[in-house]
Amino acid sequence: MAAMTQDDRTLSRKAMKAELLDAETEAALARAWRDERDEAALHRLITAYMRLAISMAAKFKRYGAPMNDLIQEASLGLMKAADKFDPDREVRFSTYAVWWIKAGIQDHVMRNWSMVRTGSTSSQKSLFFNMRRVQAQLEREAMARGEELPGHELREKIAVEVGVPLRDVEMMEGRLGGSDFSLNATQSADEEGREWIDMLEDDGANSSEQVELSHDTERLRQWLVTAMSTLNAREQFIVRERKLNDAPRTLESLGGELGLSKERIRQLEVAAFAKMRKSLEGQGAEVRELLA
Repeated sequence: MAAMTQDDRTLSRKAMKAELLDAETEAALARAWRDERDEAALHRLITAYMRLAISMAAKFKRYGAPMNDLIQEASLGLMKAADKFDPDREVRFSTYAVWWIKAGIQDHVMRNWSMVRTGSTSSQKSLFFNMRRVQAQLEREAMARGEELPGHELREKIAVEVGVPLRDVEMMEGRLGGSDFSLNATQSADEEGREWIDMLEDDGANSSEQVELSHDTERLRQWLVTAMSTLNAREQFIVRERKLNDAPRTLESLGGELGLSKERIRQLEVAAFAKMRKSLEGQGAEVRELLA
């Protein structure tokens, strides 16, 4: 586990002494940066919320990354949040910034913890940061019932709880339980001394594929925006938190926030997807072919 250095502690103490902004002052500073690119306003806004960034960085110390690196990534996330924040939406900056900070720290941890073992998709990221916690919870619940979950059943329950395919759970379990090796290591059975990295296929897209992909991505985005507009506010919130975030939330966490059971959250999610599918199917043959 990473320990805090003297510099980290000094920065933390300094952040704790920063001013606390009320909603009106916070919005004024955000508008000054957005509309006038007032760097003094940006600095004041960032400084006021460095305590939030440091607090979130500290939660990821158990993954072994140096604390100063975590704080740096948290600070970058905070600055990205300040640059993209819209004060006219009447949402507190801290509520908005927490997601940018968390995403930046998680990306850093996954890049540096083990490039070979973890992967970088939203499904893999959600599993990396949630699988052990969900597994422990399921095992405690089974123990309280006097039961013992077989491995395959436990993996199935984890997949349902986190909202990812079973194959991703099985893959992440193997990665978390394995050990790293260098891709530059020589293949033992190869007489020519080729390295393992030579066996990786170059899957980069050529120029025409990149243009086509960009065009298709924009169409998909427009379809998604239209489909999301058919949902009510609660359904939109559930879909965003479950499927559109880099680190999807669990049924349990959403249930706790909304005061609903996990099963009710699941039902609302299914109903929302049904509405979105109906909306998409009404947009023409091209979309219907995509959904088939």
